[in-house]
Amino acid sequence: MSLLALGINHKTASVSVRERVAFSPDKLADALRQAHGFAQLKEIAILSTCNRTELYCSTELPGTRAVLEWLGQYHGLELSELEACAYTHWDESAAKHMMRVASGLDSLVLGEPQILGQLKSAYSVSQEQGFVGAELGRLFQQTFSVAKKVRTDTAIGENPVSVAYAAVNLAQHIFSDLKDSRALLIGAGETIELVAQHLVNAGVSQITVANRTISRALNVAQAFNGKAIMLGDIPDALANADIIISSTASQLPILGKGAVEKALKKRKHRPIFMVDIAVPRDIESQVAELDDVYLYTVDDLREVIEENQRSRESAAKEAEAIIDVGAHEFMRQLRSLDAVDTVTRLRGSYESLRDQEVEVALKQLKKGTDPEEVLTQMARRLTNKVLHHPTIQLRKASAEGQSDIVNAAQTLFQLSDSDEN
Repeated sequence: MSLLALGINHKTASVSVRERVAFSPDKLADALRQAHGFAQLKEIAILSTCNRTELYCSTELPGTRAVLEWLGQYHGLELSELEACAYTHWDESAAKHMMRVASGLDSLVLGEPQILGQLKSAYSVSQEQGFVGAELGRLFQQTFSVAKKVRTDTAIGENPVSVAYAAVNLAQHIFSDLKDSRALLIGAGETIELVAQHLVNAGVSQITVANRTISRALNVAQAFNGKAIMLGDIPDALANADIIISSTASQLPILGKGAVEKALKKRKHRPIFMVDIAVPRDIESQVAELDDVYLYTVDDLREVIEENQRSRESAAKEAEAIIDVGAHEFMRQLRSLDAVDTVTRLRGSYESLRDQEVEVALKQLKKGTDPEEVLTQMARRLTNKVLHHPTIQLRKASAEGQSDIVNAAQTLFQLSDSDEN
């Protein structure tokens, strides 16, 4: 039985291909059943995110063709199209790959934490459907343990490397406590949604979202118990905003120096922290000239992100060492399982011999044979029967020069030169 990790990701496939290979959550259980039957997989779990689709399998198949054929058939893709962008890892390499994924080392954003939760969800779904057994079960548990150690023992996730997170992180340097801060977010796209989420996580409870389309602003604001306004209402909202973060697709500035000056007078010069993520810029550059305004652009954030990326890359080297140890330990544990069947059969065989000899001894005792003689004969017969086949095989191995078998026997039975006497 071998472990296989097969998939595509943001490094090997375009977004158009990744979209076609993705599994929707409501169809994942059915996909697992189909893959299990079609590709004759003993165990299987499927991880599907916007950046990757991966299958983790325990299989007796010698290659990956059957798995790729099923994947292509399920999604309506040609086998050649999948072969061009799919990657495969076997056994220890598969274990190491899963651990790298769980630790965020294989992510688009190095060290991002969301992937671990997504992997746990994939494990849970497969387990509920009965497709996780001893091998994958042990692999997932070891993976979760290693990922936790990476997060605990390295700085892989400490420094922000996304624009949204970096913007909020800067705000925390300006304001010692964000719980009393009020935020005005301009725009309602994905970046602003991420900013809102990070602000809420940092303790901000008052959020206003301004957008050209009020319905879109409402969708974002309501998700965070916030307020929605139109772009035209921004001048009235400025005086109440401690944090302003803007990210729109506007070709002209939305916020000018004059409007900010008026807001500062109403605020009695309490500072305003501003981040302009947009390109072209949403906030006039002259706003930075005003006292009590801390204005950062996307270029400022990029410098922070690049420095933090370097920090994460250094932490990633430490994480790789932890993963190497974790993958090696997992394979050691897995290989030990191979002996379980042999040990079980060995114990069963010797217990059968024991029971036979006990039965013979009891009969002799009932006939009145001397107990000491019965015990001595039983011990002698049992010793002879236990050692008969190993003795024959060891003599044969020695005669044929198979010293490895003789040495293995000495190790198994704890023999040494001093034992020969």
